[in-house]
Amino acid sequence: MLAAPPDASVAAVRHFNRFYTRLVGALDEGHLRSDYSLTEVRLLYEIAHRDAPTATELSRDLALDAGYLSRLLQRLEERGILARTASASDARRSHLALTRSGRALFRRLDAWAHDAVAELLAPLGDREHEALLDAMRTIEQLLDRPRAPEDDAPLVLREPRPGDLGWVVERHGVLYDREYGWGAPFEALVARVVADFATDHDPARERAWIAEHEGARAGSVLLVRHPDRVGVAKLRLLLVEPRARGHGIGQALVRECTRFAREAGYHTITLWTNAVLASARRLYEAEGYRLVHEEAHTLFGKGEMGQTWELAL
Repeated sequence: MLAAPPDASVAAVRHFNRFYTRLVGALDEGHLRSDYSLTEVRLLYEIAHRDAPTATELSRDLALDAGYLSRLLQRLEERGILARTASASDARRSHLALTRSGRALFRRLDAWAHDAVAELLAPLGDREHEALLDAMRTIEQLLDRPRAPEDDAPLVLREPRPGDLGWVVERHGVLYDREYGWGAPFEALVARVVADFATDHDPARERAWIAEHEGARAGSVLLVRHPDRVGVAKLRLLLVEPRARGHGIGQALVRECTRFAREAGYHTITLWTNAVLASARRLYEAEGYRLVHEEAHTLFGKGEMGQTWELAL
């Protein structure tokens, strides 16, 4: 049985729904400055982009009550927007198509919809634009398919293959610039860490892991020796792709570092992070790390609060 989601999560989704329905005009009496409701405009879109669909197909694919859909289609037909043609194989079924007036109406509505979204996106910079698209893709991927825990795609933690370490640098550079504006200085730091690992590491005491989820790379982490402290390991470059967040990938990577560090004989794991990375900090706290030092810095071109966390093994 699926566990009930926290009330706070339910409230947050409902809050977002209220915001979004207002934003896109779903509450307007006429959608896109027209005499047609949002549902009717969606029907025009589906009929325009399908090859003579039936009412049954539309009801199924749009999850619309058959009786409600029938009344909407009748209204569109009465207004000369929609035409029905009896099926050659089953006289009880009709195929739907837009009339000439209906196609002209749809072209106007489609152009208005395009312009409305373009106006909405216009104030966003490139980084904000990409962050928005990533968030929308994540919402769609997580909610557009029913899943039970036992049917969830398996998570695989594996050693890097050719090309993986380059991917680690590239994804850190892209995501941290997009989300925090850290730019080239941060990417250069990541590149140095990866290069040092690739050219000189002890496989018995230092490891890198790539997380795969749904057949694609979804995260990474490194565990290396501390250069100055005997028996201390450093956790570095923890990353989870935005589309894959919420599947326990970060937690699995952190726990794998803990497991390996114990087996390799370390007595402590240390890591350096930044206060702004709240999700990562929660993962470290859940694993048992404690904050041991804080210091402000401008390594990435803007003021941040660096933090050192440690876990006693």
